[in-house]
Amino acid sequence: MPAVTINNDQIIKRPSMFWLLTEAHRAITEFSISIPYRGYSKRFCNHGDGHPILVLPGFMASDTSTSRLRNHINDIGYTSLSWDLGRNYGKEETIGILVDKIDKLYNQYGEKISLIGWSLGGVYARQLAKARPDKIRQVITLGSPFRGISEANNVAWIYNLLMGGKRVRDVDPLLLADLPNPAPVPTTAIYSKQDGIVPWQVCMEAEETSIHQNVEVRSSHLGMGVNPSVLKIIADRLQYSAVNWSHFAPDNFVEDLLLYPSL
Repeated sequence: MPAVTINNDQIIKRPSMFWLLTEAHRAITEFSISIPYRGYSKRFCNHGDGHPILVLPGFMASDTSTSRLRNHINDIGYTSLSWDLGRNYGKEETIGILVDKIDKLYNQYGEKISLIGWSLGGVYARQLAKARPDKIRQVITLGSPFRGISEANNVAWIYNLLMGGKRVRDVDPLLLADLPNPAPVPTTAIYSKQDGIVPWQVCMEAEETSIHQNVEVRSSHLGMGVNPSVLKIIADRLQYSAVNWSHFAPDNFVEDLLLYPSL
């Protein structure tokens, strides 16, 4: 089984075949659970301050994949924004396009923007926050493999996932080297040990700090953006900014959701 090396001493295997083969079934289950949860979130989740939230889809996905997530963001009192770039084909030039989009959105709304990125979208979100830290309020990543991908001897499948099929030597080495570095804004990295697409270890910050936190959920990769426990965490995180940001502390509701096997 292919493996990824992190820090030259930690060997991380590809997700098990069981989690991979059950991805679609678990994602459908998570979506089904999210339907009645929408009513709960409208009634009980914190009502937001309306600030803009840009949602970035995963590799080969489009805004359609994030529609449930964006509806949730609107339901709880924020302004969700789609990325409007069609499918995410993992092109390096997309980062530059998104930087320009951040500049325009900041000018339009006159306030900092929160970023939520699913899978590869989260990798982009972190890079945007590094490029425009003065315009980004916080970053939330969902199963985003931003670590363990900066060495040429890592397995091809994870490069293909992140770079749209490019060969290692075709990717900017400075970009690859920078991907694992944390963004200088509050960041919540949500990951799942039941992820059947990417190893959960590469979806975590190397070190938690006062503004960087890793949060574990029980979720598939394909269903992470509709998983009720993830939606609850997002609702909690969006109420904060750099001024009052604090680590997420699970309550009983989220802990109960984590117990659902989603199979």
